[in-house]
Amino acid sequence: MVVRKLLVANRGEIARRVFATCRVLGVATVAVHSDADADAPYVAEADEAVRLPGDAPVETYLRVDLILDAARRTGADAVHPGYGFLAEHAGFAAAVTDAGLTWVGPSAGAIAAMGDKIAAKELLAGAGVPMLPTWTEADTVTDFPVLVKASAGGGGRGMRIVRDPADLPAAVDSARREAAAAFGDGTVFVERYVERGRHVEVQVFGDTHGTVVALGERDCSIQRRHQKIVEEAPAVLPDGVRERLHAAAVAAGRAVDYVGAGTVEFLLAPTGEFFFLEMNTRLQVEHPVTEAVTGLDLVRLQLLVAEGGALPVPATPPADGHAIEVRLCAEDPAQGFRPATGTLHRFAVPGVAGEFTPTRGLRLDSGVGTGSTVGVHYDSMLAKLVAWAPTRAEAARSLAGALARAELHGVATNRDLLVRVLRSAEFGATQVDTGFLDAHPEVFAPLLPADRLPVAALAAALAGAAARRAAAPVFAGLPSGWRNVPALPQSVRYATVTGDEIEVRYRLDRCGALADWSTDPTATDAPDAPPMVELVAAAPDRVLLDVAGVRRALRVHRAGSAVFVDGPDGAVELTELPRFPLRRAALAVGSLLAPLPGTVTRVHVEAGQRVVVGDLLLTLEAMKLEHPVLAPTDGVVADLPVPAGGQVETGAVLAVVNPEEAPR
Repeated sequence: MVVRKLLVANRGEIARRVFATCRVLGVATVAVHSDADADAPYVAEADEAVRLPGDAPVETYLRVDLILDAARRTGADAVHPGYGFLAEHAGFAAAVTDAGLTWVGPSAGAIAAMGDKIAAKELLAGAGVPMLPTWTEADTVTDFPVLVKASAGGGGRGMRIVRDPADLPAAVDSARREAAAAFGDGTVFVERYVERGRHVEVQVFGDTHGTVVALGERDCSIQRRHQKIVEEAPAVLPDGVRERLHAAAVAAGRAVDYVGAGTVEFLLAPTGEFFFLEMNTRLQVEHPVTEAVTGLDLVRLQLLVAEGGALPVPATPPADGHAIEVRLCAEDPAQGFRPATGTLHRFAVPGVAGEFTPTRGLRLDSGVGTGSTVGVHYDSMLAKLVAWAPTRAEAARSLAGALARAELHGVATNRDLLVRVLRSAEFGATQVDTGFLDAHPEVFAPLLPADRLPVAALAAALAGAAARRAAAPVFAGLPSGWRNVPALPQSVRYATVTGDEIEVRYRLDRCGALADWSTDPTATDAPDAPPMVELVAAAPDRVLLDVAGVRRALRVHRAGSAVFVDGPDGAVELTELPRFPLRRAALAVGSLLAPLPGTVTRVHVEAGQRVVVGDLLLTLEAMKLEHPVLAPTDGVVADLPVPAGGQVETGAVLAVVNPEEAPR
């Protein structure tokens, strides 16, 4: 059957990715969306779009009946599941085919076989695929450390590393809750945890004619919260390992008569041994790096195979060059990399050669754009940035440079972390494993050094003055703060994202030159004496400064009271504070505030209960992750204003703990 109109049962970046290939092939496209996604870029790019009714923005995408009705109403003859949501739901695959539609994915039987990770291990062990010791009951675990894992789904949801046997019951309970929330199935199991292991996966592809091939492998070892943030192809492997990995992956695919795109994931030990982790029966988030080094469009191959065609790749193609991908996520470094929300006032990445389809150079696959709202309902990933180059070192350098120069305004991201990882000596030497971030805390430092903050704040102040001069109805050519006689300097106060404040004082002479300047940081590591600075030029969006003989161009973008400064040293977000602030109602001492919008899923204490520092008070769920709220001090719980099931906005009071000495 030739696919003429394809419905993508997903959202964001993956929907845009599938639509891009469909446009090349001449296939009409249909998007489905929740109310929260009505204005998302992917909806606008589809030929047709159908609203999925419902008050729960996540659950609407899980309604098989609504998606099939959308296909019927639009005349779609095929369904692509993307990844996440229903992509690995065997019942959905069966329902699509039962409705007479073409399913762009593996058979329902293959999805079911690999979807239960416990059963999948037993099946593939019989096919000769190496396995780790595994336990299905926590009280039978005999060897530590271990990893608690969800039996359904992936993406790191429900994973917990446990080193102390006493911590295992709590880890299992927490993993079950998170897995149930993410996949609707709270089943978990425990497997042996390999220290300093590498996460290496093989891209497999099968067709209905019995062909199953490996299209190369990817190293996905650098992870946060068991979720990949840096992926690359090909993996740098010891002699002989690549061939054995590919053979094991193909054996796994043949064991379930696999059709379409899939990924077999392995854990590679320092000894060179490897062990099966899971098989993802879908297109992976990191598929662009495989496309970059093979030149293949994997979505095109998915459609070709779904139409009954033979896979035009009879054997593993050789890798051409090297590709590295990073996942740019809405995460706030100032809040321990919790998921972040807000409006993207500017989203611009320089040097992009192409989007969503195989590209040499720099590729951007993004679910958002300037003006997009990042809410609390979905995964925190904003975009994927991919660099291809002839060598690994060139790819890493190109990718780090593009990230560092990107203008990402309005929502906190993990950009600085990604740049530091790519520029680290250890990454350059391929000294990576799944514990990389734990072993290298230095990569969590912001790109902008603390001693460069005063210059960035000065640029923000000078750009603000230039904007006011440009908007002035009279005497617009006079320098800011100009007087006939010497006067007090201009003064502007800013708050940083960490809550610190910095005051900039400056004075321009009658020619518009910077006569003098100083800063008064209340809680920064800035030097006491600011560097010698000469003002070369100042415009509302760009300030050129000569700093101790070095000329620096700083880009300035203002959105309300927020000021974003991007320069060669890094980026900073500042909030201009009012000169005469209004008094605010004081919070009760010991108030614990919500760091982001979410739902209180469990309350673990009662009002009047004594707690000690570190006790779990309640659990907040946002962006599919659990966020524990802990007692900051010994004391007594004075108030719990939000019950279990209650929804909160950022800054809402979750609990009040009176800091009294608690008995031990």
